[in-house]
Amino acid sequence: MMISRSNQPKMSNNEVPSDEDALIRAAVAGDTAALAALLRTSGTRLREQLSIDRRWQSVLEADDVLQVTYLEAFLKVGSFVPGGSNAFYGWLRRIAENNLRDAIKGLEAQKRPPPALAMDVPVGDQSTVALFDLLGVTSATPSRAAAVTEMKSSLDRALESLPHDYAEVIRAYDLEGLPVADVAAQLGRSPGAVHMLRARAHEQLRALLGPSGNFFSTPA
Repeated sequence: MMISRSNQPKMSNNEVPSDEDALIRAAVAGDTAALAALLRTSGTRLREQLSIDRRWQSVLEADDVLQVTYLEAFLKVGSFVPGGSNAFYGWLRRIAENNLRDAIKGLEAQKRPPPALAMDVPVGDQSTVALFDLLGVTSATPSRAAAVTEMKSSLDRALESLPHDYAEVIRAYDLEGLPVADVAAQLGRSPGAVHMLRARAHEQLRALLGPSGNFFSTPA
């Protein structure tokens, strides 16, 4: 499995328990060795049940879905609530299905979101404003142009907190405007994986950036 190069918890020095319930408790408590063991078992089952339409098989593979799903599991396992023998697998499968839907949605669109050209801001800042608009953390007020500097500073801090591949997708696709194929080549991923990573990165950014009011205290 592929795990992001940064924002990755340290491995536990404790012996990994063999019982699944014990593995789940250890994983939720932050033991990445226990989580890795769970993913090895559940991942095999998930791969067998994962179905990708033939139309997308040239740009999206099961490994793409699993890799992004495993990364998300590492990021979110602390909030997982055990609830029966199949609870962990069901949780992991829902993550995988969401990733697959996001990949197909992105592949179908295959278009970069239009920049907020109506904003009275320098051309080089339009991608930042467009990203905030896309994330839904801005409001249509005249003070937005004056808040661009604060927006860029907040975005830089948020990107530093994201896993490496999440941040790189945002920088290359949303901010630099590179085509999906170029972003995929840069990351060593498939185009489908780029769309999955971008969807997950947007979720993380919304949580980190908070409500729009944080950025518009400066008068126009």
